[in-house]
Formats: sequence, structure tokens, C-alpha cells
Amino acid sequence: MKKGNLLYGQSGGPSAVINASAYGVIKEAILNEEVDQVLVMNHGIEGALEEDFHYLNDYVDQIELLPNTPASAFGSCRYKINAEQDLPKLVEIFKKYNIRYFLYNGGNDSMDTCVKVNDYCKEVGYELYTIGVPKTVDNDLPFTDHTPGFSSAAKFIINTMMQIKLDSEVYKKGKVTIVEIMGRHAGWLTASSSVATKEGMGPDLIYLPERPMDLDVFLEEVKNIYSKQKNCLIAVSEGVKDKTGNFIGMMNQKKDAFGHTQLGGVALTLGGIIEDKLGLKYRAVELSTVQRSASFMRSKTDVIEAIEVGREAVRRVVSKETGRMVVIKRISNDPYIVEYDTHDVREIANLEQIIPDSMIGNDNFMMTQEFFDYIYPLIDGGYKQSYSRGTQDFFQINKNKKTV
Repeated sequence: MKKGNLLYGQSGGPSAVINASAYGVIKEAILNEEVDQVLVMNHGIEGALEEDFHYLNDYVDQIELLPNTPASAFGSCRYKINAEQDLPKLVEIFKKYNIRYFLYNGGNDSMDTCVKVNDYCKEVGYELYTIGVPKTVDNDLPFTDHTPGFSSAAKFIINTMMQIKLDSEVYKKGKVTIVEIMGRHAGWLTASSSVATKEGMGPDLIYLPERPMDLDVFLEEVKNIYSKQKNCLIAVSEGVKDKTGNFIGMMNQKKDAFGHTQLGGVALTLGGIIEDKLGLKYRAVELSTVQRSASFMRSKTDVIEAIEVGREAVRRVVSKETGRMVVIKRISNDPYIVEYDTHDVREIANLEQIIPDSMIGNDNFMMTQEFFDYIYPLIDGGYKQSYSRGTQDFFQINKNKKTV
């Protein structure tokens, strides 16, 4: 195969370090002799279908700011590939632009796109090499120790919960504060708040999607804690379910392109139950998108690893690996050592890795030591930000330039 172009894109919910992975991909690719040009999809696979690409000249003067920038600098999407319509069109576009390497940066659904693109190109005999670059704050991708984006979101949640705890204890008689944290089926982010409790300033109760929530037991636990300390701080995953298996925070029956039900409002729902059944005042806090975009509190480990999975993806794809995703393998906790490998993306797409039982305590108060051994190395260190006049310096695309 002659030298070809590399196509990179971002998909799904953004994170504080996805652009660090983009940085790793781009920096490694432009130095590799097998890659002619680096093209970046504008808004993921939707941009590819519209032939809407960014080229190096669009952002080369800004590239060093990529690791400092949260969200998806090149735009994201939640688009489910239509096999009959989209895949033939994509192959024609790949041929037109001599795209031979395809890197897609995202979570479970993004890996599904990798599978479809890779398999179809094989079926029609187009030589394309495809590697998935992992990203999700939910930390629910299987076959990898953890996922870039999770560590920084966890660090933000841990420190934010400590601050909320201090605030909740200001008055002699306080409220029940319920903090809603991201996590549909996997409660990794909510579980991370237990680090704040371990440090003496965290939630009194933690509720995860991995365990059904008994509302009667919940009310009794809240009542007991409040009676003793006149305040109660609760961390709850957005995807927590009741004993019958229904999402407590289900807002409506609307589903996205991948069939996921829209969630939200669990903190308000639980607060209403507390007020109605216990007569206690409550405050509902939804951390929402800030927990995945707070780049000012990122983990140094997370940024470094996000860059490295991007670099590794390029190394693997130009070595003619295909249909794989980069994974992180932990060698040891102390000292913290990892190595990078790849795994068959078919075994990853549309699957979710929940918290193992061995990491969850027998009650709703604390995680086990195994979980703490797992998470402390991930949140360690801070990544130095660049500031101008007190505001962060962020990457920006030069939208007036589209030069091949």
C-alpha cells in the first residue's frame, strides 16, 4: 500500500482529556512516514459523511493548547451508522481522500462505529486500518483497566464533594443535600466520592446503579444520620434503580440514537420523597456537564495517559493492526505502572464494565480498600494549566482555513 492519509474523529460525550488524546494522535501521525496527511472529522462520523474535515493548517498554531482544553475541540456527535446508506458512502469518501487509517476516539457506541467501518471495508476489499481510541468519564469500557477521562472527572467529584460537605456543616441545623453524579449503569464516578469520605469530608451515603435502591431502607438511613448530625450528604448515580428495576431518575421515555433512555432528576425525586416522608428540607445538586469539563482540576496521570493512548493508536494502526482498541494494563499500584496494548474492538463495542462486587462495601456508606487502591494512583498529580489575565488558554480552530 502506498502512503495514505489518517482520519481521526471524536464521538460521544466529551471529557476533560479527550483533546489530549487528539494531541497524541496528531503529533505522532505527522511524524510518521506512513502517514501523508492528518484529516480530522468535524463533529465525528457525521462530518466524515459530509466531507467536512479539518486539516493541519486549520490549527497548527494552536496545537500545543490541545492538552489544556476540555470538551471535544473538533466537535462530537451521537450518530448511529446506517449500514446500508452510510457505509458505501464512507468508502467512496475514503477513496476520494486516500484515507487508509481510521482512528475514532470515544466510548461504547463509538467502538460500535469502529466495528461497522472496519468490517464493511474488509467486505468490499478496501484497504483500511481501524483503531479505537478509548474515552469515557463513565469508566465503563471493558478490557481496559480504566478509561481516559474518568480520572479527572473523579478528581473533580472528590474535591467538589469535600467542599459541599464543608458547606453543609456550616449551620447548627442543616439540610439533606443530594448530589446527582453521572453514571447510567456503572457507578464509578459516584463511587469515587467515597474517597472524600475516606479523607474525612465526603458523603454520608452512596448509591450506585450496581445495587438496587430500597427506598424504605434509604429513608431510614437518612433519618438516622440526620438525627445524629443535623445534616446529611448523599451521593447518587443518575442511573440508580429501585427494587423493581426502574430508573428512579427517569425523566421521560425519550431515547437517543443508540436506544439509551434519557436520565436526570434523581436528586430532585429523592429530595421530594425525603421532604414528604421525613419532613426534612433538602437541597438537590446536579453536577451535570461540569464534572466532565472541569479542566482546572485534572489528574496529571489522566492527561499523560490520554496522550499516550493517542500515540499508541497511531503506532498500532500504521503497523497494520485493525479492528482493535487501545487498552491500558495496570502492572502495579505502588509504584503505579501501566503499559499499553490493544484488544478486539468487537468484544468492547456496546458493552459496559460495571464495578466489581469486591470493590463495593456491604452497605451504602463506603467502598472497599480494593477500590481505594485502584483509584488513588489515577487521581494523583495536577496538570499545569496555561492562563492569560486570569482565564484559561484554550485551543481554537481557525475556521477560515481549510487547506489540503
